[in-house]
Amino acid sequence: MTDAQETAADTSLRTTGGAPPDDVAPAPIPLLEPREGIPPVVTSDDALAQVIAAFAAGTGPVAVDAERASGYRYGQRAYLVQLRREGAGSALVDPVGCPDLSGLGSALSDTEWILHAATQDLPCLRDIGMTPTSLFDTELAGRLAGFPRVGLGAMVENVLGYALEKGHSAVDWSTRPLPEPWLRYAALDVELLIDLRDALEKELERQGKLEWAREEFDAIASAPPAPPRKDPWRRTSGMHKVRRRRQMAVVRELWTTRDQVAQRRDVSPGKVLGDAAIVEAALALPVNVQALTALPGFGHRMGRRQLEQWQAAVDRARALPESELPQPGQQPAGPPPPRSWADKDPAAAARLSAARTAVSELAERLRMPQENLITPDTVRRVCWEPPANPTPSAVEDTLAGYGARNWQIQQVAPLLLRALDPGA
Repeated sequence: MTDAQETAADTSLRTTGGAPPDDVAPAPIPLLEPREGIPPVVTSDDALAQVIAAFAAGTGPVAVDAERASGYRYGQRAYLVQLRREGAGSALVDPVGCPDLSGLGSALSDTEWILHAATQDLPCLRDIGMTPTSLFDTELAGRLAGFPRVGLGAMVENVLGYALEKGHSAVDWSTRPLPEPWLRYAALDVELLIDLRDALEKELERQGKLEWAREEFDAIASAPPAPPRKDPWRRTSGMHKVRRRRQMAVVRELWTTRDQVAQRRDVSPGKVLGDAAIVEAALALPVNVQALTALPGFGHRMGRRQLEQWQAAVDRARALPESELPQPGQQPAGPPPPRSWADKDPAAAARLSAARTAVSELAERLRMPQENLITPDTVRRVCWEPPANPTPSAVEDTLAGYGARNWQIQQVAPLLLRALDPGA
């Protein structure tokens, strides 16, 4: 760690001010107001063309946010996109009326995008043609800078001294028309994102972490889309209760049927049938609709046709030959759970204990979460299967092979080397 970083690590982060004296009431935090009012929602190609022209002519980075209808609709598509840029003001774009935003994405391709928790919004933005080549993630910046709360509202309040309106983050953004209070909330999400970015950049530079943050942002921007999950039905909540292969087949059939219904109706799968009901049916293996109806989650509110649909899925699983039943889930690649290390490999357990302690101490000195300094999975993998000859370069190469960024390698490699080879 450099002298600048050591100094920064020992210095409290700046906020909007210290605590007031005991006899003075704290000043109320002003509620943020839209500077130009709430912009009209863009729902036509002509209006979109005007937005594209305005934002292409703007200057500096562009603040971007997206609202989804998680828990209401199938999938994670965007139902509103908010933008703000100097010289262009704010814009609210409806991806339902304007499903192809590739023109807007192209106009901003050479611009830095500012997002809060970028990995949450990038997939749905990519689906409508918007992919940044350069970004600044204000949530991740807050983590690296050591802020204890990194939600957008908390960051805007602590760094800029304004309070954001609350209460609409989990609403059904597929609603049309969108209510005015929701639009106001959405517009305010990008109102101060540029100001927040600039303040966090200065704070990161003061702490000697700005280049670290840039490496992280570049890694997010260049990351390929996540591949589809294999056997997603295995992630059904409560799956740990399902032990027998026939029961697993019931989970698979019910999950697949539910997913098809949810996709056809464009509703969240949980609104079609709950995970708890799927697991109950798998454990009970009901032989008919009457037996199914007696199970939790399949009560009197469910119509006969629906019940027959779920029973048919159970019957398909019951009829499968042994050779077509799903196999127990394979252990994920990598080391076993750390709790078993002491018995399986005491030397590896000792390495992991030493590495965890060292990483924890360094993360505390740097004032950042351990998982942002280096992922726990990377530490486990290195300690379980260390390089045959744990030299500094070998440890660095191993970390790079697991996707660690250069700044992480520089900080963590010496610690792991000592954990792998105490005599080094």
